[in-house]
Amino acid sequence: MSDAPDATPAPRHLALAILLIVGGALGLLASFALTLDDLKLLANPDATLGCSITASLQCGKNIGSWQGSVFGFPNPLLGLAMFPAPIIFGAALLGRVRFPKWFWLTFNAGHWFAIAFIGWLSFESIWDIGTLCPWCALVYAVVIPMWLSVTLRNMVDGRYGAGAVKAGTALSGWIPLITLGLYLVIALQAQLHLGLLQELFARA
Repeated sequence: MSDAPDATPAPRHLALAILLIVGGALGLLASFALTLDDLKLLANPDATLGCSITASLQCGKNIGSWQGSVFGFPNPLLGLAMFPAPIIFGAALLGRVRFPKWFWLTFNAGHWFAIAFIGWLSFESIWDIGTLCPWCALVYAVVIPMWLSVTLRNMVDGRYGAGAVKAGTALSGWIPLITLGLYLVIALQAQLHLGLLQELFARA
């Protein structure tokens, strides 16, 4: 039996690749915008930010909170460091680069960190800070489907063991609906606790 490496091109995973590239780009945009807003507030604490739409739909309070710098530096710097990864990974998938199992699982581990972090941040933002940050919401919106898609891809391909293949295959077709459901969980919390719709209608 030959020990030569498999020269067969890897699957392109077109939908996943496009999701990672677009999601990574949007997450990078949101992180960059939040970083700029953070710098504006450092220069002038009374500055008016473009993301300030209503009292509850804004990012200024989030940036100034302890949750906004939970690791000792502004959270958007994490996004600037991490969101290029899905863009590069997605581009490599389009080129049919073959990644080893450990690489897929390490990439997925980053998404597990991201989904846990945004879950905590969204809860803290709505229930403690009392806002829904628009740029943060864009980060939530891209992390959720990327996390689902990468995790289920690994399950389907057997990287979490043979026992996870069937579950991954069954759930893969439900990614859009699961994503929408998680969006609704965040939106309903914001509406119930902050009354965002009432604020927006009153502003109109």
